[in-house]
Amino acid sequence: MLQKFVLSALAAVLIAPAALAQTYPSKPVRMIVGFPPGGGTDVVARVIGQKLGEWYGQPVLVENRAGATGTIGADVLAKSPADGYTLMMGHANSHAIAPNLMKLPYDPIKDFAPVSYVGYVPNVLSLHPSVPAKNMKELVALLKANPGKYTYASSGNGSSQHLSGEMFKLLTGTNALHVPYKGSGDAIKDLLAGTVSFNFDTMPPVLEHIKAGKLRGLGISTPKRLAQLPDVPTFAEEGLVGFEILNWYGVMAPGGTPKDIVGKLSADINKAMREPDVKARLEAVGTQLRELSPDEFGAFMRAELVKYAKLVKDAHIRLE
Repeated sequence: MLQKFVLSALAAVLIAPAALAQTYPSKPVRMIVGFPPGGGTDVVARVIGQKLGEWYGQPVLVENRAGATGTIGADVLAKSPADGYTLMMGHANSHAIAPNLMKLPYDPIKDFAPVSYVGYVPNVLSLHPSVPAKNMKELVALLKANPGKYTYASSGNGSSQHLSGEMFKLLTGTNALHVPYKGSGDAIKDLLAGTVSFNFDTMPPVLEHIKAGKLRGLGISTPKRLAQLPDVPTFAEEGLVGFEILNWYGVMAPGGTPKDIVGKLSADINKAMREPDVKARLEAVGTQLRELSPDEFGAFMRAELVKYAKLVKDAHIRLE
């Protein structure tokens, strides 16, 4: 009798997780984005979330919790129930760069469960047409001749855009004033208006503006030119060797989220990225897709944290 009881209890323990995954999700899921609508993180989250919502029969609702370089949204996720119903489109800013520049209310590794890496979007050096520079060499010469006169925008202190700007100044020996915003959407508005001179934003929010001639693309942080912007040279082509700052995206859950739910989400997100409509929409804005398992994504996050710690130290970057 005791043996049967033990076996029954063991079976229940083994079956429960599988049953949980089969019934998940039974209600709407929210996907936190740490920036305002319109930026690269928001675009990627909405494309992935829409496809998951179609499959699940439950909406995946994007919730923009902007501020502090995406770290406000990350803190919301860290303090959410670990039940799979609150996710986040995580990124390099909140989990690799900002932790090396500021004191945060969360641990960028321990407080999160890596679900699925999505890919990275290159940063593009975009210039307002009023700035008299047709290429990167002319911009460098202009900045050297006018130290502190021109400004560059970012999506916040400690963001990849901020780090890109500081690395650019370090590598070129130039000086420009950093103007931080709460997200890419606000930064791009002021860039289009000519309120700021240039920025190093991700490709989604600037792509159409460069194609339309409203902004001038001077460089892109990829090993080779991209088909979406064939006339924009790589930073290496322009002689800016060592400029290796990429804004990656990946879905995360709160630390302690059941592994079966994490596994289901990971498999479904990877499957979604292979869907022709999803793949086309993400690649159209320059997303370089890559599938990783939760464990592989976790290892990647740890490596990125170390990588940016070195970059921040070598570039002597400090927050204003």
